[in-house]
Amino acid sequence: MNSKDKSEYKAEFKSALEKFTEKLEDFVSTENGDWSVKGFIDAYKNIYTISSDTKIVSKILEIHIFPQILQFAEENGYNINLTEHQNYYPDLTFINKQNEDIKFAVDLKTTYRKKSGISSFTLGSHGSYFKERDKKKNIQFPYNQYLAHFCLGVIYTRTDLSEDISETEIYQVNELQEEYEVPNLKVGDREVTKVENLKSITSVIKDFDFFVAEKWKIASDKQGSGNTANIGSTLSIDDLRNENGIFSQLGEEWFDEYWINYGSVSVVKDGKPTKITSIKDFLEFKGRVDLLEKVVTRGSNKN
Repeated sequence: MNSKDKSEYKAEFKSALEKFTEKLEDFVSTENGDWSVKGFIDAYKNIYTISSDTKIVSKILEIHIFPQILQFAEENGYNINLTEHQNYYPDLTFINKQNEDIKFAVDLKTTYRKKSGISSFTLGSHGSYFKERDKKKNIQFPYNQYLAHFCLGVIYTRTDLSEDISETEIYQVNELQEEYEVPNLKVGDREVTKVENLKSITSVIKDFDFFVAEKWKIASDKQGSGNTANIGSTLSIDDLRNENGIFSQLGEEWFDEYWINYGSVSVVKDGKPTKITSIKDFLEFKGRVDLLEKVVTRGSNKN
């Protein structure tokens, strides 16, 4: 297979994925933009609301849209391979039914809006599987077997700013009750609130924005979370939508080389060895100051 064939597969897959995401907002939302998921229901028709804790919301969102993802794969001639372990990369591997050498990595990423942009957004590890690209450690297939690495991103607004699960509520909905049923006013020691219909329950998130981007195009040159070896992303919503990260004009090769060497290359500053943790310092170290003008700063426009 030549490179032109691969580029066509990649362009077609990305285009199809972008069209697919345009439909997802209507699938997960009510007519006023609220999340159509209101909570969990038990056998007694009690509705337990969920908190806005990002881990809980992310997992339920993934479950919510997964049937649509399966349908997308089938319609576009791909099988989906799920990760064997929770901490493996990526979330989804798409394998072309006609040519199993064509594989795409798709990670589902969710985050919420803040006044300055979005909350933290990570793009996977820059550790073992990223550095040793022919190995299969913590990754479904070796990194270099994937034709491209995509992020299917979900940005939302939190309605409930509390992440405390104890703040969640229990409802009984009149439209779900049979005429002969006697409502429970308590579940354990907790009060049950009566409402007329499901739409009366406030959703914990709303106003969804779905996007598709290649991982390297939205990456930053900083780690995404604490001490873990995760690649951070741009925190600008516009830059996420437009694939306008710091490496977007430099190219994928510089993204790869920088993150493979992140924190392991040092230069002497003020007489002390200092680890390189910025792309500008890395380009200077590599003697490529001619490329500094291609480093995209936050919110800058692509040429």
